[in-house]
Amino acid sequence: MNALIHLHKSDLDLIEKTSVFVKQTLADSEGGHDWFHTLRVYKNALHIAQGEKSNVMVVALGALLHDIADSKFHDGDESVGPTLAREFLEREGAEKELIEAVILIIGNISFKGGNKISQYTSPELQIVQDADRLDALGAIGIARTFNYGGFKNRKLYDPAVPPRLDMTPEEYKKSEAPTINHFYEKLLLLKDRLHTQTAKDIAAKRHAFMEDFLIQFYAEWEGSL
Repeated sequence: MNALIHLHKSDLDLIEKTSVFVKQTLADSEGGHDWFHTLRVYKNALHIAQGEKSNVMVVALGALLHDIADSKFHDGDESVGPTLAREFLEREGAEKELIEAVILIIGNISFKGGNKISQYTSPELQIVQDADRLDALGAIGIARTFNYGGFKNRKLYDPAVPPRLDMTPEEYKKSEAPTINHFYEKLLLLKDRLHTQTAKDIAAKRHAFMEDFLIQFYAEWEGSL
């Protein structure tokens, strides 16, 4: 990873220990939010960071720990992830300033829905957030969406249940709408909510792929293809 080239050995050692910790912690996670999702986000984040001014150490650790305990798998409790990450980094002797920067990423990265606007921003958060959102787009984004829908036993599609773009964050969190609705309530919105040019360039092709998928899906649903 070229973005890591200027880091000290102690920093690289912490990144490696964090990778091991996350991989072990997420060993039994749902397929769309598992270690491989984290690894893709990590790689995307380092790729994006090469073209941005940022603290690469914060980016690396923020990406690795961003989904250490996704609130949707903890009864909506958004404190679990930051707490686990903080405890781990403190055990490893990370500097307080570094820990606080990573915790702010974990606490503010989520889409959340309901037109929620975060009150915190930083170059590092924007990079990790873009990397995470890229993994919700394209072929992998589609696969993750239906994997989670199956995990929650949701319908694929129900024409009688239209997507809702006016949900509050709490309504979005509790929604049990069919999986196709998620494309309109989140996935198709992400292209225009990215921060970095690198992510925007990657997202354009993935967004178009999802639009083509939906055209095919509805045609097959109606039996016209």
